[in-house]
Amino acid sequence: MALHFDILIIGSGLAGQSAALRLAQSKKVGLISKRALEDSASSWAQGGIAAVLDNQDSIEAHIRDTLDAGAFLNDPKATRFVIENSRRAIDWLIEQGVPFSRDEAGYHLTREGGHSVRRVIHVADATGLAVQDTLTRKVRQHPNITVLERHIAIDLITSDKLGLTEKRCYGAYALDNDSGEVLTIGAPHTLIATGGAGKVYLYTTNPDTSTGDGIAMAWRAGCAVANMEFIQFHPTCLYHPQAKSYLISEAVRGEGGILLLPDGTRFMPQYDARAELAPRDIVARAIDFEMKKRGLDCVYLDISHKPASFLVEHFPNIMTRCLELGIDIAREPIPVVPAAHYTCGGIVTDLKARTGIPGLYVAGEASCTGLHGANRLASNSLLECLVFAESAVETILEQAGIECPEIPEWDASRVVDPDEEIVISHNWDELRRFMWDYVGIVRTTKRLERAQNRIHLLAREIEEYYSNFRVSHDLIELRNLVVTADLIVRCALQRRESRGLHFSRDYPEMLQKARNTLIRKRPRRATRSGTT
Repeated sequence: MALHFDILIIGSGLAGQSAALRLAQSKKVGLISKRALEDSASSWAQGGIAAVLDNQDSIEAHIRDTLDAGAFLNDPKATRFVIENSRRAIDWLIEQGVPFSRDEAGYHLTREGGHSVRRVIHVADATGLAVQDTLTRKVRQHPNITVLERHIAIDLITSDKLGLTEKRCYGAYALDNDSGEVLTIGAPHTLIATGGAGKVYLYTTNPDTSTGDGIAMAWRAGCAVANMEFIQFHPTCLYHPQAKSYLISEAVRGEGGILLLPDGTRFMPQYDARAELAPRDIVARAIDFEMKKRGLDCVYLDISHKPASFLVEHFPNIMTRCLELGIDIAREPIPVVPAAHYTCGGIVTDLKARTGIPGLYVAGEASCTGLHGANRLASNSLLECLVFAESAVETILEQAGIECPEIPEWDASRVVDPDEEIVISHNWDELRRFMWDYVGIVRTTKRLERAQNRIHLLAREIEEYYSNFRVSHDLIELRNLVVTADLIVRCALQRRESRGLHFSRDYPEMLQKARNTLIRKRPRRATRSGTT
């Protein structure tokens, strides 16, 4: 089956949906969603969106906080570009009808770790869900947007695959999870908005859809990636056997929550003068150190000193979820552990959201724009989604009509149904476990090399499986995860210092000059039979 659109968007989070709504005013848009439109990492975002909205704040102050959190690896131009466009991004969401929380002074702004002032606009403690619900209703109703739910992109269609000399992306192949059919989707413009790769780790705050799909596809197509070693571990994921991936928002600490050991001792002041309001990398490492030193399963986040009415107003969803699990946050502390949360590196892009392949753009967590540097400042992520989605839209609309060549349909003539699917589940589990053990919050060269050896073995096994059997949703995700894991480890081995989210016991000092870790794919060597 073949489809054709003016623009193909892969990913249905905030970056994908906001771009689709802007483009659909004049273009036919195809929007791929791995599950339902509502299922994305964006909808899981609790805290809010950082923006300069108050007279006590300034663009320069927001830039300083972003650079400080990012250990000064941030690209200054990209950082200024995003923050200068922050108010316009929020205004657009307000125009769409997002019901941001208010107080007597107007919109309520909260403060999170790493911010010097209150600048995080939010919808109680479920900002991402409120934003996503608002946009999803509009996307579903728009006649120019074709939503392909329960579809997963397999690979990009590039000029190289079509035997054309002019370098360009022309769409993607995608699997319909319901029918098992592979669709050929042609488009002169393709936007990757697939989110991050948290599921490469055993413990993560991310939804199951965060498997590094866009990063892996772009890498296979020939795009450069950068700074993949910087995986942000959120300090406070709820520790409970029934609480899969449930995040306790940064805003809980922003509103006065304190971290405690099981005996009630507060420990963050000895690690940083900002204590619980230090950037996430510092807080996560402190928790990790205390847990390992004392043999703890978790630490505790206590906000019970605040009135119950305050907690109901500011954290209704967190309070409800904890109560369902028997934890009354108005009376007792919350058990928490760090978990993989955000991918700061990704596909290299410029301020126009362009990758190294014409016709291919990227926005959101799959990208490396330079905004986050070595550590994302809290609540800058949704802002980046909005600003670069709009930038991609402007770039696409500036271009004259581009015709798609004839694209061959997916060839499944030489593959058969899989004989042992246990291979997929076993490799999935093994990959995520050794990434957690060897490429976690604190790293060593020996651990990274062990992980790399295992990745190479898995990669060969997975590629052999992929070449011989029909594609499935789980196989596509596993294939992407092993590529993403390899990129993370390769970047980590290249960085001979500790900076931001990358802490190495072998290189504990930070170098004077901040440099990006850039990886490019080697050109394939031509042979008599084609290429190798």
